[in-house]
Amino acid sequence: MLNIPTQSFPAPSSQQRIAPSGQSGRNKVALKPGHSLMDWIRFSKSGKDLTGLRGRRIEVTEEELQKHNRRDDCWTCIRGMVYNVTPYMDYHPGGEEELMKAAGKDATDLFDQVHRWVNYESMLKECLVGRMAAKGSTALKAIIPPPPTGLVPSTSVAPPDKDSRPRYDWFQTDVTVHLVIYTKRKIPSSGCTTVDLEARVLQVEVLLGKMSYIIHLCLAGEAEASVAVHTANSVGKIQITMRKQAKGKWESLGQPLEFHNTFQRKKDRVAKTEVNHNTFVFKLQLPRGTVMHVPVGKHVYLKALIQDTEVVRPYTPVDQNLTGPTQHSLQESDLYLMIKVYPDGVFTQHLNTLHIGDHLSVSSPEGTFSLHRLLDATNLYLLAAGTGFTPMVRLIHLALQDMDGIRKTKLLFFNRREEDILWHSELDELAANDARFQVEYILSEPSESWTGRNGRVTESVLNEFLIRPQGSKCYVCTCGPTAFTELTTGLLKQLNFSEEELHAFQG
Repeated sequence: MLNIPTQSFPAPSSQQRIAPSGQSGRNKVALKPGHSLMDWIRFSKSGKDLTGLRGRRIEVTEEELQKHNRRDDCWTCIRGMVYNVTPYMDYHPGGEEELMKAAGKDATDLFDQVHRWVNYESMLKECLVGRMAAKGSTALKAIIPPPPTGLVPSTSVAPPDKDSRPRYDWFQTDVTVHLVIYTKRKIPSSGCTTVDLEARVLQVEVLLGKMSYIIHLCLAGEAEASVAVHTANSVGKIQITMRKQAKGKWESLGQPLEFHNTFQRKKDRVAKTEVNHNTFVFKLQLPRGTVMHVPVGKHVYLKALIQDTEVVRPYTPVDQNLTGPTQHSLQESDLYLMIKVYPDGVFTQHLNTLHIGDHLSVSSPEGTFSLHRLLDATNLYLLAAGTGFTPMVRLIHLALQDMDGIRKTKLLFFNRREEDILWHSELDELAANDARFQVEYILSEPSESWTGRNGRVTESVLNEFLIRPQGSKCYVCTCGPTAFTELTTGLLKQLNFSEEELHAFQG
């Protein structure tokens, strides 16, 4: 996977995660107009004094930190660094109440539970008050630990040189092996390293601008699957730590494999094809040696550094088309994501500017959807609004191709205008060719030439659509903007659909 840390991002309880149906795990609040992420980025770069110290940096004692615990004077400590988060209060997606839990105290543990993969250093760098007194140095050292003592003298695998090529070195203890890469340049705080370790084969890719540095080895001994990566961004040093399965000394790091210790132009990673006027299918190619098959109904998180701030968004992979993956595509390590590009969308605008060869971070598959409940279903109903169609794509293929017990699959697709309907002709063609599939469109802003239905989701519309044949077992999936999903979930419950008969994809 691309740039996946040892622990997947976001953290299990992060507000960036998708909550199961009927739960509100993200605890998001409605922000005031002008208080979006981009508004905070602009405000923090405006030159205003956000610390209240007129540019000074101070050492903060625990007693001093505890004094700043009010809404209008709120400091907090994360990993030994103290921030004045008062200016950020109205911009925090979790709201004032969540942020105040960290007021006047060390909030490192609380932060790691909720926001582990948010780059707070860049988000709050203009709010930095200073370092915690006494405990500060310890906290900082915990981020990039010093090399362990009692090391075997390191053997330089790639001798130092004077050009811009990165090089690597290694050292070991009885229980650990450490690979150190010297990139010879500053590297982004968001990270630039991909590590894959499986069956003694280690592959590391370091993305440096338009170039890619590759380490590819068959290790000299067995190592545990968990890998730790520590980065010193300012000096361009990356340390990868692996634990040996058995104590002892290795005679070497391992045997080189294809493309080992090479520094070359990155290969194609991101490509896109147009679906309609504002939606594209983005093709993401994973690194060589990495295959990720995302289960039906699951999503992944994409992460990118945008104006010095890490932004994370969830997306559900689709197939290349409605007919599903080919045998060839199953063997490819590619992800297809259908994404609408919003004019004011922080992440989608960034994504739309990427070129072939640019890179993104991709998480492991996530989500609460389970195919188990479809096993007994005879009728599958899909309610989608806009790009809420994306999780339905693979569900449709699965129901028609692999689940003979599902006698009917019906999609009710809500959009504003006809040109907004995703894969319109493909859906019509599928409905014409397969009697088990039916699609119906409802537009809220139809043109005069539109001959289909118009309006919005209501109880009467769903009551008409969701037919329960005698002896049938129905299952309903819904996805769309938050307001649509919450409304349809409530209406379904009013129509006596139980929790076991419905799933809401949250986006």
